[in-house]
Amino acid sequence: MPMVINSALYRSGKRERDLSVDAISDVLHSPGSFVWLGLHEPDNAMLARVQEEFGLHDLAIEDARNAHQRPKLEVYGDSLFIVLNTAQLERGNVIFGETHLFVGKDFLVSVRHGPSASYAPVRERCERTPQLLAKGAPFALYAVLDFVVDNYQPVLESLQEEFEAIESRIFGDSFDRASIERLYTLKRQLLRLRNAALPVEDIAGQLVRLHEDFVPKELRAYFRDIADHAHRVVGALDVIREMLTTAISVNVALVSVTQNDIVKRLAGWGAILAIPTVVFSNYGMNFKDMPELEHPAGYPIVLTCTVLACVALYRKLRKSGWI
Repeated sequence: MPMVINSALYRSGKRERDLSVDAISDVLHSPGSFVWLGLHEPDNAMLARVQEEFGLHDLAIEDARNAHQRPKLEVYGDSLFIVLNTAQLERGNVIFGETHLFVGKDFLVSVRHGPSASYAPVRERCERTPQLLAKGAPFALYAVLDFVVDNYQPVLESLQEEFEAIESRIFGDSFDRASIERLYTLKRQLLRLRNAALPVEDIAGQLVRLHEDFVPKELRAYFRDIADHAHRVVGALDVIREMLTTAISVNVALVSVTQNDIVKRLAGWGAILAIPTVVFSNYGMNFKDMPELEHPAGYPIVLTCTVLACVALYRKLRKSGWI
């Protein structure tokens, strides 16, 4: 996959022409226009060219070189540096990626790391609404943030469906070690998705509250909508995490009850078997004077008493639920 996915100059809400990276600085500050550059896992040389063309801060470029950053918003002079964690479904598995955004009044640079979804649909949607795209880079930033948050929803729904399927097996015979391991995997994925969605709410809020000079008044409602959407995703994740924790606790309790039941049954049968063990071991001793051994009814009496004692104890334990 090429490092430069898309590079274009937009003027008055319409795509005017494609640009090479080296030609960006020539048109960057043209009135009524902005540049939108999309990169995927650029190398250090490409990032150095981008830094030179857009005049980006050294620390921001250093962060962009290193993936696995925590979601955040940093201010470097007249530009913003935003880190987002993305999530998507791929063949039923949850895949997490990362996006770095450099934003200025007349440019937006997106840098994707890992298996994150392409932003081509975002461009297409923006280009279909030129009256909004005419607002420049802030609207393009909104569209990217909205796309990232929207992609959390199918992941959330998939994890919820899988949890409900496992939850229905907790009280059945099909709940096994693999199900328990999957519960813990789900818990980790839910936590990671929450850690991705939660900062987006704060980032959108900061853009509205602290950067009013960057976000036009007519676009602030859009960013507040992103914050609300992220808040709803986090709330739903918290509910599922609580239910998942409860399910794990219920499973532990059920395992404990089953183990206690087994121990009780073993103890009950052990008590029953102790009676003939004591009786027969007593008569297995080689004492010379044991008068009952010479009694004609000695054997049947001992055997009958032993059986009756075992039956009586069995009935008592059975009644008390020990066996």
